[in-house]
Amino acid sequence: MKVLEPSLTDEELARVQKDTFRYFADEINLENGLIPDSTRRGSPASIAAVGFALTAYPIAVERKYMKRAEAIKRTLTTLRFFYEAPHGKERDATGYRGFYYHFLDMKTGRRAGNSEISTIDSAYLLAGALTASLYFNRDTKTEREIRTLAELLYKRADWHWAQHGALTVSHGWRPERGFIKYRWTGYSEALLLYILGLASPTFPLPPESYEAWTRTYQWKNLYGHEFLYAGPLFIHHLSHMWIDFRGIQDEYMRGKAINYFENSRRAIYAQQAYAMRNPKKFAGYDRFRWGITATDGPGPAEQRINGRRVRFFDYKARSIPYGPDDGTLAPWAVVASLPFAPEVVLPSLQRLNKDYPEITNKYGFKCSYNPTFKGKKRKGWVSSGYFGLDQGPIVMMIENYRSGFIWRLMRRCPYIVEGLRRAGFRGGWLG
Repeated sequence: MKVLEPSLTDEELARVQKDTFRYFADEINLENGLIPDSTRRGSPASIAAVGFALTAYPIAVERKYMKRAEAIKRTLTTLRFFYEAPHGKERDATGYRGFYYHFLDMKTGRRAGNSEISTIDSAYLLAGALTASLYFNRDTKTEREIRTLAELLYKRADWHWAQHGALTVSHGWRPERGFIKYRWTGYSEALLLYILGLASPTFPLPPESYEAWTRTYQWKNLYGHEFLYAGPLFIHHLSHMWIDFRGIQDEYMRGKAINYFENSRRAIYAQQAYAMRNPKKFAGYDRFRWGITATDGPGPAEQRINGRRVRFFDYKARSIPYGPDDGTLAPWAVVASLPFAPEVVLPSLQRLNKDYPEITNKYGFKCSYNPTFKGKKRKGWVSSGYFGLDQGPIVMMIENYRSGFIWRLMRRCPYIVEGLRRAGFRGGWLG
């Protein structure tokens, strides 16, 4: 008889979701709606984290963490800021051609440092705005303004410009040097980006753009799991936070007889299998402790571990099976896997709570831990802070697992539906 592993209960999961949401409730600049990239002192705002906050406010209203009036106020402040903020070629603007700088000064809302106009982070911001426009659907002055501003922001994004003369989309642009040389090729978190770009009523990507992207995909077999490959786990989560890919397929997935939801499930099992094999012999890896992705780390540093030199990184996109992998695991990546493989995730979270109680603080799970890194604590290194990029997926994917709320909401988004159809998706809830 198979013994069932202890799992995190729904009550415990609800507590994690509520605590994690407090990051967006507490860390915001209420004057402009900006959300910091992290809890580190002096952190700039992350426009992706702002998009996550705009998506999290409707969840908070539904779960009674926040009054509807307060969520409306925050949402309007945010959308007004981005619509009215300086927009042009100036080096200290907020955005250009309908896209926005990756990082912004928390107080002024102007470009922070040498950050780029980021197409992918702008896509998350726009997805958050569209989420708000669907949820705040009452015939009141404030909710009508939310819908109007979200529509204007979405229509302002110049996807033709972002292509920079090619079919695929550029990663971004800087006023000092122009377009970044990298493009969105290979399966990645850009699935949402292409869907939003395809549906634009003003500057749409052509269907050939999506086809050019999918031609760069790599199908792999890792540890007996065949799937569309991407090494960091977050890639298999982020577009899914807004779009329910169950039962719908584009041409590529029809050829593989699966869908992107099933693909993410397989990627999670491959992550678990990698941790169980533990080819680099890091401490703590097993079937309960996995989650290799983009996250904070204990580095930059080097240590001698079991007779070999190990290089440890700070914030980095960690990956399987080829690396980089320095023994750092991310609880948020495990939580965000919930909708795809709860039978794997819930026991893993329960074991994490038991073995690492110090990893939970006022905003839920801290972003990462590394049992291999030799520090002052017996169990290795635990991150000291939180990142908005981690908090959003936790709140959203717990909700999609518990109720499917965001997925159901976004099925009504005409731009999501149109983008999916232009990308060649058919079946399931698309009709």
